[in-house]
Amino acid sequence: MKNRLEEIRKSKGIRQEELATALEVSRQTIGSLENGRYNPSIILAFKIARYFDMSIEEIFIYEEESL
Repeated sequence: MKNRLEEIRKSKGIRQEELATALEVSRQTIGSLENGRYNPSIILAFKIARYFDMSIEEIFIYEEESL
């Protein structure tokens, strides 16, 4: 799953540390999300969307794998 988290965060002038504190996760979690090494739980995805006043789909892009 791809995401626009880093792009959105930077456009609003928010540091990883600030976002991590607001979402009650570590800065490393934010970095891992932004680098695509980690997909958020549904609860964390909702928290992120709510924080930025956006829909989950505006931040996270699900691409089905072709079989």
